[in-house]
Amino acid sequence: MAGKANIVSLTDEREAQALNERGLQQYQRWEIQEAIESFEKATTLVPTNPDYHLNLARALARFGNYDKALKALGEFIRYESDVRLVDRFEMLFANAMDEVETLITEKMTRKGVPLDEIGAAIQMWLEYRIALGRSPLSIRKPQSWAAALDYTVHKVNFRDAVLNELSNIYGMSESSIRSHHKDLVETLDIMPCDYRYFRGKGNPLDKLVEAAAMLEEMERRFREP
Repeated sequence: MAGKANIVSLTDEREAQALNERGLQQYQRWEIQEAIESFEKATTLVPTNPDYHLNLARALARFGNYDKALKALGEFIRYESDVRLVDRFEMLFANAMDEVETLITEKMTRKGVPLDEIGAAIQMWLEYRIALGRSPLSIRKPQSWAAALDYTVHKVNFRDAVLNELSNIYGMSESSIRSHHKDLVETLDIMPCDYRYFRGKGNPLDKLVEAAAMLEEMERRFREP
């Protein structure tokens, strides 16, 4: 009976593949709720495909639903055959902080960075590891990753972040920090004042959104007959 329960029709496989492709496109366009729905439907049709669960986890993490993201990762681990990848994602379920998180907490606290910004850096690190998906991750130099997270959170929050100072604090080269910063920005699609990591009062993006809405309303009225 168990074997029959795992049988998937060719029609379901094709539909799930199409849903997964659609979800990836929606994810890239920041249509996150729609992407989640697409990936959820794909996992329902073909529950044994690890990629569908992994993509669902990536979308859920971007949406900020970490509990469900970890649940989706648990399903990914259940069906994934790449042991190294499984080991990497299993680390996300550990209670203790990893080397990068430990360094972030230690160094940023010592500099007097507010706790909510330290939390934003740790959140960014969690989301980055999930967003990478199957792409390789090397943590041979955790100091470089910690410095890059510190640097990126400072820039998002418009705090002064001098590379040579961070280089001295973390003992890493400026080029290494800059390289990891670029990777974080591109993988997570980070923007200035990004809502996910901005911890100041009154996000400047709110004014831009209000201005865009006002401009749209003015244009609508202008074009009315």
